[in-house]
Amino acid sequence: MASLRDRLRAAVPQKAAAKPAPEDCYVRRQVIPPEEFSLAPVLTGEQLYLLQGSEFAPCRREDILFLDTETTGLSHGAGTVAFLVGVGFFEGDGFHVEQYLMRDYDEEIFVLRHVAPRLASCGLLCTFNGASFDIPLLENRFTMQRMRSLYTLPPHVDLLHASRRVWKLRLKKCNLSALESAVLGLEREDDLPGALVPERYFTYLKTKEFFLLEDILRHNAQDIISLAHILHRLVTLHDAPLLAAQAPEDLFSLGSIYEKRGRTEGARQCWRAADKGAVSLLARTRMAESYRREGLYGEAEEIYRRMIASRQGGITPLIAMAKICEHKKRDIPAAIEYTRKAIILASDQEEADMAALQKRYERLLTKARRNR
Repeated sequence: MASLRDRLRAAVPQKAAAKPAPEDCYVRRQVIPPEEFSLAPVLTGEQLYLLQGSEFAPCRREDILFLDTETTGLSHGAGTVAFLVGVGFFEGDGFHVEQYLMRDYDEEIFVLRHVAPRLASCGLLCTFNGASFDIPLLENRFTMQRMRSLYTLPPHVDLLHASRRVWKLRLKKCNLSALESAVLGLEREDDLPGALVPERYFTYLKTKEFFLLEDILRHNAQDIISLAHILHRLVTLHDAPLLAAQAPEDLFSLGSIYEKRGRTEGARQCWRAADKGAVSLLARTRMAESYRREGLYGEAEEIYRRMIASRQGGITPLIAMAKICEHKKRDIPAAIEYTRKAIILASDQEEADMAALQKRYERLLTKARRNR
């Protein structure tokens, strides 16, 4: 039987063994055969300009870095950490995915040490919502760890914004899962929803059961692979919209992009091809406005006549024709007639519209009397 002294000695808490200092974070690597990807060997400056709206130098496929993070929260506060950073890049034997995971908070510096040279050596960074989230968060973590001197931000393409410009009109939602389904034809099986990632990681920190992280690693790797496919699809669409677009809505959106980038004739080609179905009115309106802005009133008039014949656009094409007839063709009787038709069509609309139309009509009648 143990003595009182032995029992008291046993009751004294024993010091836990000191945790060894980490030497690295967890790194996982995989290589995917190159034939599964269709991205061109070189992206031209024009392709990247159409995609992003900024001047870029031509970029080899091997110089592109795809990056995605998994974090402990959705804010940019000091307590939010990117516990997993995944990158993808092309190399001779295929598409490489590397993932840097901190198994505990003291491994964050090793994650950042892996990420820093990747950012510094790439010629183009591709993310999905990285401009608003991933990049500011990483920059903050480099600063918090006093590693800011290692941080470099290369030229950056945010595929979320590029995707919205092309597909939002048709798809409404442009999150990554929606694009995978509607654009890539990919459906994930047993995927961990992104909203559950922080909770899963915190559970792992409590239990240290590594299997809890496998779903997160798979989710992150698939995100990176999808980024490469989406970039290819976007570059193809911007390069040859008439051949690559899947729907009139996409053609209309690409026309808007071309117009914004100063590629007016390319925009009109897209709108002509989109002049069907649900976006016919949008396409004709934008095309007519484009011609009118450049003083090509004959081409604009032809489109407005088609809209009037198809009863598209309400009173808008009638008013546009009235303006062209009055100010450009000096045909006051025709301007009066178009305004009269607009008044009849607008009779059940807002009083302000009727007042403005009536004022225009009376002014044109006065001008016609003076011209007699």
